[in-house]
Amino acid sequence: KLAKMNLAIRGIDANIQFGDTFSNDLHPDLKADYVIANPPFNISDWKGEQLRDDKRWKYGIPPTGNANYAWLQHFIHKLSPNGTAGIVLANGSMNSNSGGEGDIRKAMIEAGVIDCMVALPSQLFYNTMIPACLWFLAKNKTNGKFRNREKEILFIDARNLGTMINRRNKELNPTDIKQITDTYHNWRNIDGNYQDIQGFCKAVSNQEVAEN
Repeated sequence: KLAKMNLAIRGIDANIQFGDTFSNDLHPDLKADYVIANPPFNISDWKGEQLRDDKRWKYGIPPTGNANYAWLQHFIHKLSPNGTAGIVLANGSMNSNSGGEGDIRKAMIEAGVIDCMVALPSQLFYNTMIPACLWFLAKNKTNGKFRNREKEILFIDARNLGTMINRRNKELNPTDIKQITDTYHNWRNIDGNYQDIQGFCKAVSNQEVAEN
């Protein structure tokens, strides 16, 4: 109901259904050029114990107690050969090691599917105080559409951006959003004019990621 209402007030027509993406995939043959997703953070009741041998777990079997790395691999599985994805997850997904998550993340880095990571400011969401981050995934970072970013990841620390709009919540204004998007596009685009900014953004090689 919330999803239908959200789309309706924006004039977007869509087919919204209630379902379970993991155990009942309603789009088994879909390969998308773009995926934008805000899955529930850290859910433990995703029936992971029933999906140990699923073909989607290309980079490792996600733990039954947390679906974060099941979501990431599900969305990668859904991408077309040159597809890209933007996903909102809890900050803990960036450095968690429980249940083999660190090994899955390592395999994803080595496979070159992680394009950019953005740490967001806290208090952005009305329904949770958990700090969040953005994962930008690219199925093929050498496809010629953008600059060859093979074995390179962009990190953006946007935790200091945003303005409090009440005592509880913070909001990113258009200038904040433009700063983040321009940074990513300048790094990714062939004719971009990207530069590292201390405390805000850094382009890092896979080797440097491994060392840290």
